[in-house]
Amino acid sequence: MKAFRLTDVKKFMGRLLGTDTFSPFLLAEATITTYNTFVIDGHVVKEFFSGDINDEGILPPYEFSEWVNMRSLCFDLIKGKRTPVNFKLVLHLKPELTGQILEEGNAQVTLSDIKAFVLNIKYDGSVLTCTTATAFYAFLPDKTPDRLWDEYASRFLAEKELDFEEI
Repeated sequence: MKAFRLTDVKKFMGRLLGTDTFSPFLLAEATITTYNTFVIDGHVVKEFFSGDINDEGILPPYEFSEWVNMRSLCFDLIKGKRTPVNFKLVLHLKPELTGQILEEGNAQVTLSDIKAFVLNIKYDGSVLTCTTATAFYAFLPDKTPDRLWDEYASRFLAEKELDFEEI
């Protein structure tokens, strides 16, 4: 697990909410506090996509909603003249990218061992942080997936020119 303090909050938020920079992620959950507290459960409700007369039998490919589809909703809740009191976003890297990281890192674990590579984005009213985490299906003594995810997250932020300090 690594924690990063984002040093340019405005730039980060612009990339997060205004571009496809975070399109490799799924939204597991969001809690945004402005004039109310809004809680979003990112689980896809598959029943919504079936049984309709216009049903084409096409279900979303993931357990959680893609960030690219949820970004504008979160933006609408956050935007305005006033800064949010706080927010927390729990993003999961898409499974195919998780598998790719494990494969490229020659990990001795497979995608079936890893539930998700998680990026927690938290704003407390003044400080914006990102924290990495790895969710496993069962305990694994091998910490290679954690290390690979931490390295990937650091590179991701750096390549997207999102200024940060490791904390």
